[in-house]
This record gives sequence, structure tokens and C-alpha cells, in this order.
Amino acid sequence: MEDAIPSRTALRVARLRALHQFSPQAGLFRDRYAIAILGEAAPVAQELEQEDERSRRMRLFMAARARIAEDWLAAAVRRGIRQLVVLGAGLDTFSLRNPYSDLSVFEVDHPATQAWKRKCIADAGLAEPPATKFVPVNFERQSLSVELAQAGLRSTEPSFFIWLGVVPYLTQDAIFGTLSWIAGIPGSEVAFDYSEPVENRDLAGQATLAFHAARVAAVGEPWISFFVPAELAKSLTDLGFDEIEDLESGDIAARLSRAPKRKASNSGGHIIRARRSA
Repeated sequence: MEDAIPSRTALRVARLRALHQFSPQAGLFRDRYAIAILGEAAPVAQELEQEDERSRRMRLFMAARARIAEDWLAAAVRRGIRQLVVLGAGLDTFSLRNPYSDLSVFEVDHPATQAWKRKCIADAGLAEPPATKFVPVNFERQSLSVELAQAGLRSTEPSFFIWLGVVPYLTQDAIFGTLSWIAGIPGSEVAFDYSEPVENRDLAGQATLAFHAARVAAVGEPWISFFVPAELAKSLTDLGFDEIEDLESGDIAARLSRAPKRKASNSGGHIIRARRSA
């Protein structure tokens, strides 16, 4: 991503989330601000008619990962978590929808993307949520812990971290540096998504990876980090996380439909939760 240009992939994800609100599966993840925040860039319902199967699956994955991450957050709030950090927030609208009166929200993103997001909020006639602090950070160049501390995050208290649509674009040094810091705060928890490497996928999964990887690379935001599930789980354990839940695409569909998991092709997409309980 260029320093002065907001993320193009963040816009694409936001449009998919907005389009999802028109779909028959909208109940999977309802977001009453997803359309408004996009202004003139918002999709229209007729765009659903142009979806092919690959596009439909991507839209559903975007909605499902947000739903599951927020379900995990709800469980953390019930355990007493009172700080949420949204890493690489893009046009995510949780801060506008925040149902928890005592949950402090810290939105972290690349400075250009965050400035664009705040303009989108203002242009939509919405007020910035008083319980939210915006923290501009370049993950590759700045210290996340330092910037969050300066913004008021209480580092001696546990936090929940939502980190969606970001990890594949970062170097492994940046990824594990962030995860190591989170693991150093007892009681903290992180939810993020990742993708398996091409050699782990079946033919359909390889074709899916090639298609989507080419699209993000074409706008200058290539995927550069992939993980083998067992190896990632070991790395998280070595960092100090002692509670790990990893859902691949079939697990996600089964959980949200409350139906038995069916054998399906390996799409390579995962969402994972890791917690340092003590």
C-alpha cells in the first residue's frame, strides 16, 4: 500500500459487506451502517444478479468471519473484557454499532486508510463514536504497543483484538511481533483470518487462490504470508497462547448453519482465535 493512498482492498471488502445486506443470507451478518458509510461508492441490490459462484463465496466468507469474530468478542465481554482493539479496521463499522456501553474501542489502521474512513463517517452524516479512539499506525514501521499506550490502552488489563483481512498482507516478522505482544498480556485474545499455501489446497482451492491473489496484487496489495494450520498452532502455543480455536471454511459453514459439517473442498481460508488465559 502506498503511504498516501487508502487501501483499495479495504474498499472492496466494505462493498462486499454492504452488498451482503441485500442478499437472502443477510441474517448471517447484519450491519446497518455498511451501506451508509460508503456513500456514492455503495453497491446496489442489482449487483447481486452479477455474482458468480466465486464472488458469492467470497462475500459469504467476509460476512461469516465478521460474525464469528464478533461472537467471540461477545463471549470475551461476558468474561469481563472491557477493551477492544480493531487492527487494520478499514471501513469496519463495529465502533458505530457497539452494543456494550462500557467497552472501549481502539481502531488501528494505516494513516491514509484511517483518514479516509473518518472522512467517510463524516460524509455520511454520522458522528464518531465517543467510546472509540482512532490510532494511525503503519504496522511495518511503528510500534503498535507504543501507539496504543499513547492512545490510552491499559496494557496491564486484557484486551480483545479483531484482526481481519490484514495478516496475509504483512511480513511474518510483523505478524509474529504483533502476536507476541498480545500474548504477553494475560487474559488477552485475538481473532484473525489467514490463508493456507497453495500446496495445501486441492485443485479448486488452488484456482481460488490464484484468482483472488491476482486481484489484490493488481492493485498493489499482494498477499505475502500463508500458514500451514498445524505449524501456526505450534507457533501460537510457543508464544504463550494456551487456548486456540481454528475454523476452516467447512467448520465456519457448519457453525453458522447449525448443521453437521459436510465434506467440502479446501478453500484454504481460516479464522482463528487464540487466547492467553493466564
